[in-house]
Amino acid sequence: MTLTRRSLLKNALLAGAWYGAVGRSFAQASSPEVLGQGDFKYRVVPGWGVLDDKTPVNDCHGLARTADGRIILLTNHVANSVIFYDDAGKLAHKWTGPKFPGAHGLALVPWKKSEALFITDLNLHSVFKFSTFGEQLGQWPLPPNTGKYAKETDYRPSWTLHRADGEFYVLDGYGKDYILHYAADGSFKRLLGGPEGGIVHWGPHGGMIDTAADGAETMLIAMSDQQYLLRLDLDGKKLAQTDLPGGNPRQIHHFGQHYVVAHLADNWPKDRNSRGFLSILDQNLRVVSNIAGSAPVYDAAGKLLPMKHTSDVFLHPHDVIANPDGSLIVAQFASGKTYPLKLERI
Repeated sequence: MTLTRRSLLKNALLAGAWYGAVGRSFAQASSPEVLGQGDFKYRVVPGWGVLDDKTPVNDCHGLARTADGRIILLTNHVANSVIFYDDAGKLAHKWTGPKFPGAHGLALVPWKKSEALFITDLNLHSVFKFSTFGEQLGQWPLPPNTGKYAKETDYRPSWTLHRADGEFYVLDGYGKDYILHYAADGSFKRLLGGPEGGIVHWGPHGGMIDTAADGAETMLIAMSDQQYLLRLDLDGKKLAQTDLPGGNPRQIHHFGQHYVVAHLADNWPKDRNSRGFLSILDQNLRVVSNIAGSAPVYDAAGKLLPMKHTSDVFLHPHDVIANPDGSLIVAQFASGKTYPLKLERI
């Protein structure tokens, strides 16, 4: 046997073992295991969201919920980038505009009397705006003359953050770590963040515009491999940092009076086979429950001790949204082309 054939065989065996692990995980995900602690305990809804081979997925990256209750999934499978589910997890409809080989971030915003989707694509180096029916409404590649990029392909936007007045911010989380600020009419305004703004690489992955009770708006950013949340004002000034040791926060959303965070894995990127979990945080960004993870523990000084996954329900959670009934929908990256999971609150 040649070395090349040995290498091929070894790679095939490793791949088989990895996908076998994914299969076992998915079987366990259909069990009645109770996940989480305190007031936030969950159980997986078996079979929710699983479709047939006419609607395949690759990596499941982004999620949103429309005003009429449909769940939108963004996947980087070029045959059907945008999949709409009804509440029962059945296919409502699907579409793909331009093929999105690097589909990554998904945001849903009001538009006229309806809603519009903002999609980021890492490989196309652009942000796109679409109607919910698949009509392209806009596209934003790298703005010219920023002075920070040697070439357009250095720009790899990961997510968009949206204000109520229509202004929005783009996180260049896979490129140069800048935050690009746009006016409501789509015109480019300025660059924020980046290395000189204290934004480190493999950090600004996802996030949201967070509105306080007094109406003040801030950016709340999931800093992925850096294992913390970063709060910035709308000029990019650092206001606070919330450490989430043992986590890898990829996205954060409101969950009633709480927040929910998707952690890709508890030892990523050192161990890319390590598994992830979800965190529920209170209004002060203190973790109150870890779903498929260890119970949160704070020391006497108020420091959160390292968290870890404790159940193999998830592999790599990438986005999570909450339904009005308190249930959660989870999309996963690099998880054997699995469909989203639904967790019912118990």
